[in-house]
Amino acid sequence: MLNIKFGLSALLLEIGAWTSQALLQGHSDAALSAYLAAHAGASVLLSLAVLPLMASARARPRWAVIALTAVVSFAVPVAGFISILLAVVVVRIYQTPVRPEDFGSLQLPEFDLHQRMQGNFRQAGLRSFLSNPQAPAQARMSAMVALQFVSGRVASPLLRAVLSDASEDLRLLAYGMLDSLEKRVNRAIDAELAALREAQADEGGHTPGPRTLEAAHRLSDLYWELVYQQLVQGDLRDHAIRESLRYCDLVLQHHPAHPQLTLRRGRLLHEQGHLQEAVDAYARARAQGLPATRVLPYQAELAFKRRDFSEAQALVRELGQWDALPRLRPLIDYWDIAQ
Repeated sequence: MLNIKFGLSALLLEIGAWTSQALLQGHSDAALSAYLAAHAGASVLLSLAVLPLMASARARPRWAVIALTAVVSFAVPVAGFISILLAVVVVRIYQTPVRPEDFGSLQLPEFDLHQRMQGNFRQAGLRSFLSNPQAPAQARMSAMVALQFVSGRVASPLLRAVLSDASEDLRLLAYGMLDSLEKRVNRAIDAELAALREAQADEGGHTPGPRTLEAAHRLSDLYWELVYQQLVQGDLRDHAIRESLRYCDLVLQHHPAHPQLTLRRGRLLHEQGHLQEAVDAYARARAQGLPATRVLPYQAELAFKRRDFSEAQALVRELGQWDALPRLRPLIDYWDIAQ
């Protein structure tokens, strides 16, 4: 709204500048100076009076707007005074409305360098990216380097897929990363074999002692890691399965009520093709108290491999009663439709 006090003061001061006796009757420098001083004051007061009529978004910075209107009013006596008033009224009436922004802006969250990677790693998306020859080689290489922070179960198949890539740099990097993963597990196996021999020498006798059984348990875990992470293929994979099963049997001979190792034994026998023995091992693991969700998927897979589709369907239907298996939900829904 127009500042009435400033407006009236500017108008009276401008009228006084033109109607003063000194200006009408004298032509001296003093009379001119008095007029210019009064006219300058009126121009400044006029700028302050019309400032509230301007849009706040346009009257920036304020001192520049005041200076501009004051200079225009001072430079063109009378006509400038009237022009400023008319211009402000026209701008006020016909100003373009300020439209809201189509897209709002959000404050980005602070990036935490120590934030751990989440477990829901999108393997399918990264596989497509790594196998896309149109993607920049540097970007694909950076994605491969990021696989060192992913579990070997996820990283190993992705790296093996890159071994057939057309880019030699990517093939060499994938081979080096796979070799590094395998060597890390093999070094741990060598250390545990030395610990096993030392334990056998210290404990002696035909009955394995607690240290021997503990070392055998760790060796079964390590050989299984070679298979589980798909770090070995062909004959090396068969050897790792046999060794893991051998040490697993050694522990189970003295601690038969071990559900995790019983399940491990079933999976190893499953991998070797001894299906009936694997069935018995899975059943014992459930009888020993292992949760059904840990065993049912392998039992259903084994029934499907034996072509016993009715049993596979029954096991999947039983599996569908559990809500803690979101990744298996599409498979469960498929079998429900197929029944």
